[in-house]
Amino acid sequence: MNNPDLTIGVLALQGDFDAHRRTLERLGARTVLVRKPQELDGIDGLVIPGGESSTFLKFLEREGFLNKLRDFVSRKPAFGTCAGAILLAKEVTNPAQESLGALDIGIERNAYGRQIDSSIIHAPTIFGGSPLEMVFIRAPRIHRTGKSVQVLASRENHPVLVRDGHSLAATFHPELSNDTRVHELFVEMVREQAAKSA
Repeated sequence: MNNPDLTIGVLALQGDFDAHRRTLERLGARTVLVRKPQELDGIDGLVIPGGESSTFLKFLEREGFLNKLRDFVSRKPAFGTCAGAILLAKEVTNPAQESLGALDIGIERNAYGRQIDSSIIHAPTIFGGSPLEMVFIRAPRIHRTGKSVQVLASRENHPVLVRDGHSLAATFHPELSNDTRVHELFVEMVREQAAKSA
């Protein structure tokens, strides 16, 4: 898979953004580490990595970053993992907090417990083939999905990978696995959106 014409940003404020960058570059995408709002200009899609969602919001309060990011994810593909999924959700609980509102889901923070309760599972997905390795670290839980949301994978009857239009979210960390299928899907979403906009 080679995508030299695509530029995908990775929000590089906290979390393992570099693991996402490496995975995207393995798939042939050009990447940009985004640390300032103006760096959203000229990219075709954005990955919002894990970390701590309330800390993300503090960083995003500067220089109008949150508003610019909200506008970006309303128009272009965004992929949030763990805390990134929380930021993309329309509804956040445990506790409630501000979000980007790009994905019609309700999500509960730290739903699976503390760091010690982190786990790795393998579960089927709509991709077919072998079960997907999913690394959960203090993961949130999606408890509500809107009508437009497609559930791509589940854990114990709760969605863990969802898509809503040009937004994608995982409550686990696909960047910590050697399986690149989730990132491949996002690259394809970015390519499709770029073709529509051309």
